[in-house]
Amino acid sequence: MSQPPPDRPAADEVRARLLRLLADSLGQPEKAAMLPFERRLSELGVSSLKMVILLLALEREFGLTIPQSEITPENLSSLASVERMLLRLLAGSDRTASD
Repeated sequence: MSQPPPDRPAADEVRARLLRLLADSLGQPEKAAMLPFERRLSELGVSSLKMVILLLALEREFGLTIPQSEITPENLSSLASVERMLLRLLAGSDRTASD
């Protein structure tokens, strides 16, 4: 199995960091490992304000800027969809850095 570049986190690390950030934004850091990955974020208590806070935290945590074009209902509907977006953006930032 190939390893990610040293400056890009592995998928399991991205997931762990995403879970921690969401649990922190919900004020329940102890529940990070128990958050259902496919449930809608709105069902987990993520309001529009908490979503903005989460997006800013993700940008800080992963050192990237989430383009406005990526801020869509499809990308922000569940933890799984946010994870897919993050992995895509992180992969794209590697290509940009090496071009």
